[in-house]
Amino acid sequence: MSNKYLSQTDYLLTNINEQILTITLNRPDALNALRPEMLDGIRNLIKETENDKNISVIVIEGAGRAFSAGVDLKVLQGIDPKAGKIGDVFDKPAELTWNTIRKSRCPVIAKVHGACFTGALEMALHCDFIFTTIDTKFGDTHAKFGLRPTWGMSQTLSQAVGVRLAKEISYSARIISGVEAVKIGLANRAEESKDDLDSLVEKISSKISSNSQESIKAFKDLYNLSQDGLGMDDALKAELEKEYPDIKDTNERLSEFK
Repeated sequence: MSNKYLSQTDYLLTNINEQILTITLNRPDALNALRPEMLDGIRNLIKETENDKNISVIVIEGAGRAFSAGVDLKVLQGIDPKAGKIGDVFDKPAELTWNTIRKSRCPVIAKVHGACFTGALEMALHCDFIFTTIDTKFGDTHAKFGLRPTWGMSQTLSQAVGVRLAKEISYSARIISGVEAVKIGLANRAEESKDDLDSLVEKISSKISSNSQESIKAFKDLYNLSQDGLGMDDALKAELEKEYPDIKDTNERLSEFK
């Protein structure tokens, strides 16, 4: 399949394999530290997939030795952070990007290796899955630099691992290995090597692609509903009452069952 998804910045690379769009953070010499134009680029690429049935899964990965070391602190030079916020130069594109990831009809997979710190961890937590390697290092360093989270860390990390453990991770800024990340629910699975990680993500992505895209789109919307804070009775009622008229392949798929 030809690749029509071309990034407007050299800091992102794209590749299409079968129905999988891979977006690669491409600043390996800077451990893929995030810049605003990278966030804008990710958002625009994901938005382009919304009406493209040839894409069913999106993978975000990092080039070189790491997924991402987090925000490029050099971008913040000359900026006077107020009350621990890094400001709209990052916060606005981040807000738009995370919203796009969460509302994308496609499952978005964070394929994390090497290092994943602070802003990069926040991005990964907004994705549907985190797959990693056993030796990857995760961490939240906001407190270390006198910053407060504005990209969702206090909400997504606590939902992933529980409030008490999330507090410990953020307050201490300690490093978490890929092994521990899986144990505490931060990541789905940790593989022995980067090659094994590549194989795992390809396998999972292929399985997702073989299923009904519209059904998965509905699932994603309903799992987002589970985070709206509804009581169980209201949530069950909402699940039943929501309609997804674009699911039209049910009979075809049932007829293939032997």
